[in-house]
Amino acid sequence: MQIPRHLAIIMDGNGRWAEQRKMPRIFGHRQGAKAVRAIVEECCSLGVKHLTLYAFSFENWQRPKDEVKALMTLLCRYLDNELGLMQTKGVRLKVIGEMERLPPAVQKVVLDSIRRTSGNTDMVLTLALSYGARNEMLRAVRKIADQARTGQIDPAKIDEETISGCLDTVDQPDPDLLIRTSGEMRISNFLLWQLAYTELYFTEVLWPDFDAGQLRKAFEEFGRRQRRFGLTREQIEGHVRRKQQEGDH
Repeated sequence: MQIPRHLAIIMDGNGRWAEQRKMPRIFGHRQGAKAVRAIVEECCSLGVKHLTLYAFSFENWQRPKDEVKALMTLLCRYLDNELGLMQTKGVRLKVIGEMERLPPAVQKVVLDSIRRTSGNTDMVLTLALSYGARNEMLRAVRKIADQARTGQIDPAKIDEETISGCLDTVDQPDPDLLIRTSGEMRISNFLLWQLAYTELYFTEVLWPDFDAGQLRKAFEEFGRRQRRFGLTREQIEGHVRRKQQEGDH
């Protein structure tokens, strides 16, 4: 089983999980939070170094106000409850997205969790909150344009590295594997730049039912794939052979 260095997950299906049980949608979100705990623990055990979760999208602000309020409350409760686990497992919390749009009380809890886990080094858990990839790229373009306007950067020298350096994920590697639950087969404005060469894995399983066994199944599928990054199979296999030969000497 091959373990991705950076795993990204679109946690989809909480609402449908609740509706199937004739329960309010927030009940599904609560069960989804329990699934998050299980997956964080399993990722720590397997040696995943970066785990990025699409927790609340830029577009989610359009949902009914009662649901948004309940989700913000659930986020605060999750961070409070999981702080001990993050400290024990050496998990450092990060956030991407427009966090300033979160309610002040929620921002305070998030920033406190980030501060208190800042010294942890075993795994980085990144929550995408009020996040949209097009919004992220728009903010990056504005930042680069401002740098060009003030003479900090030569427009002719703007390259991919320049753009990556202005994204929310500036200090993280691109995801190796993206998992999306609930059977939907789209990336929904999530990490559009960063997913350029990411392997995609879709499953019919709703997020509250996604457990350690399902995660390992995804990793096994990931291990069967050959990531070529635009090269031919022969080039990749030759590169692997050279690495193996170098290791023998």
